[in-house]
Amino acid sequence: MNTADLVVVGAGPAGTAAAITAAGAGLTTVLIDKAGFPREKTCGDGLTPHAVRMLDRLGVPTTDMYEVKGLRIRDGRGRAYLFPWPELRELPARAYTYRRRDLDALLLRHAVAAGAEVLPGVAVTGPVVNSGRIVGVTTTTGSVTAPVVIAADGAGSRLALAAGLPRRSDRVMGVAHRAYFTSPRGADDYLELHLGLTDAMRRPLPGYGWVFPLGDGEVNVGVGMLSTSPAFRGTDYRRLLTDWVTGLPPGWCLDETHRTSNISGALLPMAMDRPVAYRQGLLLTGDAAGLVSPFNGEGVDHALESGVLAAEAVLAASRAGFGTSAAEQALFGYVLRLRAEFGAQQRLGLIFARLIANPVVMRACLRLGLPNRTVMHLVNKLLGGLYDRNGGDWADRAITWLTRVASSV
Repeated sequence: MNTADLVVVGAGPAGTAAAITAAGAGLTTVLIDKAGFPREKTCGDGLTPHAVRMLDRLGVPTTDMYEVKGLRIRDGRGRAYLFPWPELRELPARAYTYRRRDLDALLLRHAVAAGAEVLPGVAVTGPVVNSGRIVGVTTTTGSVTAPVVIAADGAGSRLALAAGLPRRSDRVMGVAHRAYFTSPRGADDYLELHLGLTDAMRRPLPGYGWVFPLGDGEVNVGVGMLSTSPAFRGTDYRRLLTDWVTGLPPGWCLDETHRTSNISGALLPMAMDRPVAYRQGLLLTGDAAGLVSPFNGEGVDHALESGVLAAEAVLAASRAGFGTSAAEQALFGYVLRLRAEFGAQQRLGLIFARLIANPVVMRACLRLGLPNRTVMHLVNKLLGGLYDRNGGDWADRAITWLTRVASSV
């Protein structure tokens, strides 16, 4: 039985961010993932200014990534509206696309460089429990014990269930399907979102399609939808994606001849859908903690940040002395920091998701909201969290006020 200061389960953005932070600060850290690397993950491959801020903080270079200037949003009639990244004090005005397969491999190399011991291709079979507390994990190759375990094992986190932390049924869930195509749009300067998804009755759906350029002659193309729609469970998402791209301009070459990958899908757990993110030695991060944004389906940035916050809580517990009441207080402080960082925006996102599930509201948004630059300036900042929390313009101040109201509810 091996021992460490910290075990991290899952080597996606949340787990690697935690390992980079903890190992870089001197904790003996073991990072375990059932997959070998590089490996594929269903993702839009977009890295927004929030994600870029975290990569900068972790010392992960962005030099090989493809830079995009902002968002292009199209309505159901194909009309386009451009929204460059805003100039903010708290976020860089930079964003990129980078294949998730390559991003995870890059982050994993930085975890190794920071001093983490990485066990790829090793499946975790369950927690090690002592007097009701999780003190490590069992794997297909043995056991590793540690005072604290970080669960970064995704939407279906087995460790969260083992700790008695099932999902909350009152939270929203998303689903996304994507594929890669060779396309002239691969050299576009903008991330493109299409808000014209409809069901078989031509009613608008609470979701969007995307076409994200990768800069290498290919695009990442996908569709996403929220569980607030009555069509959520009955939709064939592969068919939805295929039918949607068929209606796009032929010159984009988004047809079966130019598709270079299988269509893959993933569930997106949203709105902090676990009751708490810490219990008895186990910290939940990323998708395991339900941190995908209901506003836009973005998860990589929240995963990176939650991984760093979890590692910082473990470092504080280590300084206080593992097993002491002060250490336990430091670990529970992670929950408070998550709520402070994401709670209000996730609550607002939950309200947003329920509103746009109404076809009447969705039609009004498309018909009246998109053409109005003033409205969309506010909405774009709100949906992407692209605002300064201190000062800023009128939209920043309005969103800051809304988050304060949401925090007090």
